[in-house]
Amino acid sequence: MFKIANELNQQVKHDALIVGAFDKAPLKAAAQQVDGWLGEQLSGLKKNGKLKTKLGAVTPIFTLGQIETDVVYVVGLGKEEDLDANALREVFAAACKKATEDRVKSLAIGLESFLTEDAYMEDLAVLASESLALSTYQVADYKEKTNEVDVVIEEVTFYGSELTDTIIEAADCGYAYGAGTNRARALINTPGNLLTPTDLAKDAKELAEKHGFEIEILEREDMEKLGMGALLAVAAGSDQPPKMIVLKYQAKKDWDDVLGLVGKGLTFDSGGVSIKPRENMHQMKMDMGGAAAVLGAMDIIGTMKPDVNVLAVIPSSENMLNGSALKPGDVIRAMDGKTIEVRNTDAEGRLILADGVAYAKQLGATSLVDVATLTGAVLVALGDCTTGAVTNDEAFMEEVLEASIETGEWIWRLPSYKPYRDMLKSSDVADLNNAPGRLAGTITAGLFIGEFAGDTPWVHLDIAGTAWNAKANHLCPLGGTGAMARTLAQLAMNRHMGEE
Repeated sequence: MFKIANELNQQVKHDALIVGAFDKAPLKAAAQQVDGWLGEQLSGLKKNGKLKTKLGAVTPIFTLGQIETDVVYVVGLGKEEDLDANALREVFAAACKKATEDRVKSLAIGLESFLTEDAYMEDLAVLASESLALSTYQVADYKEKTNEVDVVIEEVTFYGSELTDTIIEAADCGYAYGAGTNRARALINTPGNLLTPTDLAKDAKELAEKHGFEIEILEREDMEKLGMGALLAVAAGSDQPPKMIVLKYQAKKDWDDVLGLVGKGLTFDSGGVSIKPRENMHQMKMDMGGAAAVLGAMDIIGTMKPDVNVLAVIPSSENMLNGSALKPGDVIRAMDGKTIEVRNTDAEGRLILADGVAYAKQLGATSLVDVATLTGAVLVALGDCTTGAVTNDEAFMEEVLEASIETGEWIWRLPSYKPYRDMLKSSDVADLNNAPGRLAGTITAGLFIGEFAGDTPWVHLDIAGTAWNAKANHLCPLGGTGAMARTLAQLAMNRHMGEE
C-alpha cells in the first residue's frame, strides 16, 4: 500500500497530492514545488487569504491538466511552533478524509512540507498512516444499499528528498495502530443483538487464527467449577450464556513476565433490576468498549510482534433482568473467595472484572491493566476527552502514562488514598460493597477492582467518557472510538523496546 519516492515529478499520475502550508511562513518542499508548476497560484491564493492555513483547513486546488495529479489538497498547519503530534494527526486526518470523500484511490503526500524542527520523517509517516486509517473508518449500517461501490485509498506514495525504506516500515506501523483501533470501533458499534458474548468470543477466535494466538473460551460450566460467582451472578439475568475469553501471545520462552490486559465485555447493559432510564439506553451496546480496546490492542500486537508476553482476559455477559436476575441486597462470592454485597445491579462491570482480574492472575499475569466503560461519574470529573485512572503501583502507572502520551490518548490519574478504600468495606454482611455511594464514584469503582489485583502492579482505566464519540470529528465518526487500544499496544511495544 505504501511507497516512497525521493523526487516529486509533475508527470507522475496520482489522483491527489497532499501538502502542508504553515501560517505566516513561505511554502516549502513539495508545496513550493507544486506552486512553481502551477504558476505560483498557491502562494498567490495564500497571500490574499483564499488558501486557508488554519490548522486542519483543507483547500482543494484543481490542476486542470497542468500537472498529471488531478487535485492538490493544501492543508493548513497553523503556527509551526504549535504543530505537535496531536495537531499533525488532525491535519493528516482532515486531508485524508477529504480525499476519501472525493473517492481518491491513489494518494501522494509531500512529507517534507509538514516537517518542523522537532519532527522526524519517520514520525510523520507513522502519524500520516495512522490518521489515514482512523479518518477513513466508516460505521457499518444496515440500511438498504444503493448500487454505488465504495472507493477506498489503495495506494499512498510518500515524497521526500532523502526517504528510505524505514519510511515504509513506519507507515506500516502507524496503519497497524489505526486498523487495530478500527477493529475495536467496529465491535463497539455493532448492535447488541448482533454482538452477544458468543459473538464476541467468535471474533476473538478469528483474531487468534489471524495472528496465531493461543485461545481459551470458558463456558458457564467451567466458570462454575472455578467459582466465578461474580460473573455468573451478572449473567444470571440474561438468556445469553456468558463467556470468559482468554488470548495468549507468547514471544518469550518462559511465561514469567506477563502483561495482563483485562477488558470489560458487557455486550449490553440494561442496568438489571436497577434498570437504567430509557433515554440513550440504546448506546449501552458500547458497554463492551473495554473488551473492544483489548481486542484492538491484541490485533496491533499480533501485527507488530513485540518480544513480550501478553495475556488478554475478557469476561463477557449481558446485564439483563428476568426472574433469575441479580437483586439489590444479594451477596455473591467472587473467584478469589471474597464476598460482595450487591447494592446496585447497574454496578455490574466491576463484578465481572473482579473474576476477570483474578483469573488473569491465576494464568500468570505479573502486571495488570483493566479497561472498562465503568462509571458515569468519570464524565462528570473529566468529560469525554480524558480517561480516568487508578493504580496501586506508581512505577507501572508511569509506564501506562508514557504510552498514552505517545499515542495521544489522554489519561488522568486519580487518588487512591485509604479513606476511598475504606468506603468499599461499608457492608455489614460481606467483605465488599459494590456501590458505596455517589462520593468519589469513579475512584471507588476502580479500587473495587483493585481489591482483586492485590499486590500485583495494576492500573485501572475508566473509558466511560472516551469510548464513545457523541460528535463526529476528522479522526472519528459518531460512535465507538476504540479508546485505549493504541495505548495498550504501545505499552507492550515500549516494553519490547526497553529490552532491546
